[in-house]
Order: sequence, then structure tokens, then C-alpha cells
Amino acid sequence: MFGLFGSGNLGNEGSLEAMVGFLRRERPEAELSCVCREPEVVKQTFGIETLPIRRNGPASGLSGKVNRLLLKIPGKLADFARAFSHVRKADVMIFPGTGILDDFGERPAGMPYDILKWCLAARLAGTRIAFVSIGAGPIRNRLSRLLMTSAARLAHYRSYRDLQSREFMESVGFDTRGDAIYPDLAFGLPAPIPFPRTLPDALRVGVGVMAYRGWYGFADGGQSIFSRYVGKLANFVVYLLDSGHDVRLLTGDDEDSVAVEALLAAVRNLRPDSKLSHGQVHSLGDVMGQMALTDIVVATRFHNIVCALKMCKPTISLSYARKNDVLMEEMGLGEYCQHVERFDVETLVAQFSRLTAARGKHEQGISERLAEFKEQIERQDACLLSSVIG
Repeated sequence: MFGLFGSGNLGNEGSLEAMVGFLRRERPEAELSCVCREPEVVKQTFGIETLPIRRNGPASGLSGKVNRLLLKIPGKLADFARAFSHVRKADVMIFPGTGILDDFGERPAGMPYDILKWCLAARLAGTRIAFVSIGAGPIRNRLSRLLMTSAARLAHYRSYRDLQSREFMESVGFDTRGDAIYPDLAFGLPAPIPFPRTLPDALRVGVGVMAYRGWYGFADGGQSIFSRYVGKLANFVVYLLDSGHDVRLLTGDDEDSVAVEALLAAVRNLRPDSKLSHGQVHSLGDVMGQMALTDIVVATRFHNIVCALKMCKPTISLSYARKNDVLMEEMGLGEYCQHVERFDVETLVAQFSRLTAARGKHEQGISERLAEFKEQIERQDACLLSSVIG
């Protein structure tokens, strides 16, 4: 298995957890390994063999100087040989879910290059390649787009987590005939039991926060984007508190603790005596457990949205990518979306009021769609067993 795992993004970890669970359940004799960002974390969490995506650190001494003199080509060749040596031992290399084919926060020399490197090594080694329920697009950098689509062409099996991902691939000239659409892998994870409400007159509102600084977080203006986002979200939280609702802050990545602290400070600056709940999370199961303590959710991260819907919670999305909007539309919640960089607080308040009034209808609609997702996930499982894993 290959992906950005172990680095604190719980959506990614949930995708890996779902795939590991499936493989252990259906092929308990299989030997599993994972090529990932933080091997020690993944090894400790899942108890499987791990390998870093690329060699740790640049070469030092004379070899390092020679490598730099030769434009780092020797180092890249050595890294490719290392990838080939590892992947040739496998029967299949799986990319389990995640937005693996977008360049959010990535430069071309990062994951776009690494994905192509490992796919090319697998092809040369005769190892089957499967992209399973992945997200694709946008890939705004042209070089990144070339690298990622070239990698995808090497795959023996491809499925996308939504229609917009497949349409994006088609829009860049990719042949998607034979590529299926199945739900995000996280929808296959077990869900905790919902908690009963204890305050009949007040709503428990989950507010998912994200350390969002623009599509390329390293670009200029990122801190200004973050500050505006937190400021507007603080005004909405104050509205919720003043309306008598209980507010619980939700996260989906270790980095989001920065956003939590910033939001708490902004809210307390407006309402010094405010009280907000926030629980520590270490997996998507924990995130769903936090969702179970809410009645309605307003969130930014894609897998916060997934977890809220998995728990059958009516949801509002402040999205940074089309993937959020597409999922919301699938769940009958398309009118409850705004873009994270342009959302208006008054509009958000109006959306919240409408969603509150229609909670029962939307809970029923989400429940019905989840049943359809379950059937689709089971169909893909059968397809993987028959045509990919064997």
C-alpha cells in the first residue's frame, strides 16, 4: 500500500485503516507492507512492514557533493533502484483512497514525482497497480499534472470516489473507460453508537476547523487567508453561543490544533466567558465518536464531512475543493455549501437556520444514501477480490 500515511491526517489514516481491515478480513494469509510518509507511526499503528517513500535525508560527505554536482541524478537513480527492489517483492501495490491525484499543498518534486517513481518501478517489476476509490483533481501545476496522470496510466485498476474525480481525469485527456466510481473508503469503517441528546431545547453543533492557508499553503498570503477564515468562523460560533447552542470543535489533522487555539482566542476575545468543547482524536473512529456528540455539523475538512455524514448528521460544508460540494450534493445537501475563502457569515447563519428546520428530512435522506454506499462498497470489494488481489 502506498500513500501519505502516518503524518497526522486522519482522513488518510482512515483510508489505510479501511484497506488494511478489508485485506485482513478477506485475505488473512497476505503479507502486508506500506510505503508511507512516517513509517514508524504506521508500523506501530497497524503492525505491518513499512518503508519511507523516499530515502531519509540527502547524502553527505563526498558522495553528497558528487550527487549535487551531477544535478542529484545519482541520488534519484539510487532512490528508484530502492523502490524497484522493494516493490518487486509484491504481487500488487494499492493506493487506498485519499486525494492522491491532487496537488493540494504539494510541489511537483514532492508527491507527484514520488507517485510516478513508484508506479514506474512497479510496472517494470511486473507488480499490479490499483488506485482504489481515489480522489483526483484539481492538479493546478502543469508539471504535477503530467507526473500524476502518467502514473495513473500505469495502473491496472482504477476507481474514483466520486464522479467529479473521473470527470477531472477526462478533462485532462485521460481515458477513463473501464474506470468505476465507488464511495470513499472511509464510508466502510465501523461507526460508533450515537449518543442520546440530553438538552432537548438546545442543539449540539459540531464546528470542524482546519489549519487552512490556501490551496498551496506555502504560497504568499497564506496567513491572511487563515486569519480571515478563523475570524469569520469565530463570529459564527458567537452566534451559536448567543442562541443557546452547545458548540463542540472538531479536527481531522494534527496540524488543526493551531486552528483550534486561534479560534478559541478569537471567540474569547468576543465572549470572554464562552465555553467550547473539544476532544482529542487519533483516528477517524475518534472523529466519528466526536460527531456522535453533535446534532448538526459545520466543517471544512473533507473527511470531517465524511464522518459527519457517516454518523447521519445534517451538515454544512465550508469547502476548499469541489470534492466537498460533490459529496454534499450526493447526500441531498447541495444548498448548504460555501467556499472556505469566500463564505459569508450571514449566509452561513441562514443556512444553519434552514438546515435546523429540516433536520428530520435530511437525516432520513442521509440514512438512505448510506445504505446505497454500503452496497457499492461491497461490490468493489468483490471486484478487488476477483480481478486485483486474486
